[in-house]
Amino acid sequence: MRALTKVLVGVTTAAGIAGGGLVTAGTAGAVPATVQRSASFEVAPLAVVNLGLSTAQAKDWQCSLRALGYLPGKIDGRLGTDSWKAAQRFFRDHKWYSDDIDGIVGTNTVMALQRMLNVNLDANLKVDGIAGPRTKAAFSDFADLHRSLC
Repeated sequence: MRALTKVLVGVTTAAGIAGGGLVTAGTAGAVPATVQRSASFEVAPLAVVNLGLSTAQAKDWQCSLRALGYLPGKIDGRLGTDSWKAAQRFFRDHKWYSDDIDGIVGTNTVMALQRMLNVNLDANLKVDGIAGPRTKAAFSDFADLHRSLC
């Protein structure tokens, strides 16, 4: 809840600045009715989704993707859009994923990850698209098995 409050305060502050500055209590700083200003803000989705992996484990996953010929972008331990696009291409090539290659970790991407973990680790995960504790633990185990590929 605190994070949501921070986001809302930040967006409200930015809107106030774009709309003519922050207004203190009272009407002395109010923008005259004849002046119309508008601001449009779009909140981006979370850019990094490590699904419970540590930075080192995420680097191992990125290195695995790169070693297999899928380009995850910068090997930085932060699974962002480029890393997930590479993973989606990997998943698609193995018939675990058939959705758009968009780098968004949605239900279909998680289902593909669960399929991959079931095949490669015999993880016996329910393929439901929910990145619950068992999926995250299996992903962590998978990353640990692929250490030192960088």
